Amino acid sequence: MVSLQFGLTAITAVAADVLLTAVLFVGGFLGVLLLGRTVFVPAIERALTARGFDEAVRGLGSRVASAVVWVAAITVAFTLAGYGAFLSAFAVFGSALALAVGFAAQDLLGNFVAGVFILKDKPFQVGDWIQWDGNTGRVEDIDLRVSRIRTFDNEQITVPNGDLANSAVTNPVAYETLRQKFVFGIGYDDDIAAATDIILEEAEAHPDVLEEPEPSVRLVELGGSDVGLQSRWWIDDPDRGDFVRVRSEYVTAVKEAFDEAGIDIPYVHRQLTGSVEVVDAVAEEP
Repeated sequence: MVSLQFGLTAITAVAADVLLTAVLFVGGFLGVLLLGRTVFVPAIERALTARGFDEAVRGLGSRVASAVVWVAAITVAFTLAGYGAFLSAFAVFGSALALAVGFAAQDLLGNFVAGVFILKDKPFQVGDWIQWDGNTGRVEDIDLRVSRIRTFDNEQITVPNGDLANSAVTNPVAYETLRQKFVFGIGYDDDIAAATDIILEEAEAHPDVLEEPEPSVRLVELGGSDVGLQSRWWIDDPDRGDFVRVRSEYVTAVKEAFDEAGIDIPYVHRQLTGSVEVVDAVAEEP
């Protein structure tokens, strides 16, 4: 009888201990989880919003904060339940696993971090057309790992954000105005002053060329058969369509005016005969 009573007492003690452990575990877990979701996560979201971060970065920060809350809730729950030693061993294992995964996915993580900085610093935005590493296109989407660029041949390029973050990226539409330039080649026997006047008149006559800053012309080269006059003009609210259209209309107008004035353009003739160097040089003019 005494042994039976002792056994019941032992079972009761074990049950009470198990119940206490469960209560501490569940209470600690729910307490930290509730506190994190109502205080910590909203605080992170407010801080990111106040600093002007992009929506994608705010969403990422919210998800990371939620993950931290879950990890903290589990940690506190195991500690209160008296499983601190188990938790320490699991933490060591988890750290080793995270280190291995980090080495294996360092390029992926690098692109991920680069995407965060691109979204934060905003060197370019969706809709801008950019130039990098000899490529040109319009930005269609900026994700946390890659950016998607549509070329002007209607091809899509998926570029790792690390490539864009570590390269010099030219954004011609970052400001409200854009300067363009083009070299007109005239013959040595032609009047430089008359050609300069025509170039300036056609720039001033084009409705999309700004008056301020005013167009200008500089003699930039003395070639084998031509004198190079570089025209510089500015356009407003630049995009790729305006860039190409205004340039084409303006150069065409100058060519027609030169023809009427009897001014030869050996530079253009040399372009049309297939000089790769000249064609590339003109094509690369910003």
